[in-house]
Amino acid sequence: MNRQLLNYETLLKITNVISHSKDPEEVVLLTVESITRALNVKGCAVFLINRKTGELELGAEFGLSDEYINKGPLSAAKSIASSLEEGPIAIYDVSDDPRIQYPEEAIKEGISSILSVPVMAGGRSIGVLRVYTGEPWEFTLEDVNFVQAMGNITGMAIDMARHHKGLKQSIEVLKTLRDPKRMKSGKPTSFEEAPHGINPS
Repeated sequence: MNRQLLNYETLLKITNVISHSKDPEEVVLLTVESITRALNVKGCAVFLINRKTGELELGAEFGLSDEYINKGPLSAAKSIASSLEEGPIAIYDVSDDPRIQYPEEAIKEGISSILSVPVMAGGRSIGVLRVYTGEPWEFTLEDVNFVQAMGNITGMAIDMARHHKGLKQSIEVLKTLRDPKRMKSGKPTSFEEAPHGINPS
């Protein structure tokens, strides 16, 4: 199948899942698998940044070994750091690039090249989406645009799921306030204590 057509069908598949799912894990898992199959590469992973620790934490992966995934903590400041804020970064040779935090582990895993793009949500970078190839790969503009689009979709899915979760929690709180049977105590709520108006009589 033509690469461009395959990429287009992959985008349609992911956006269709987003429109029917409120589970970000489902969307992210499908995204990394779809990218791997569409580009016919070794693997793909999504990492989300932990603002407290400054580390990139694994959100989902496909095609990578447990040994490589558990190689050690990924520093947002050391592991292809510029792709978090500046945009897509392509590493042609992982064995000879200072931006790779674990070059020996990458070589042992059989990784030759890496493409890293930011995952955006709410106008800021929340992580990175990375594509791993088993042979030296000159990423084309089409490859980069496709992966970046998938990164943007991933960020949107995560953002939508967060808003949905917050909305559900707000609705549950309101239901609890309205339904005395669901209240833990018989005490009136703050709404019930508030004055309802002045009796004209």
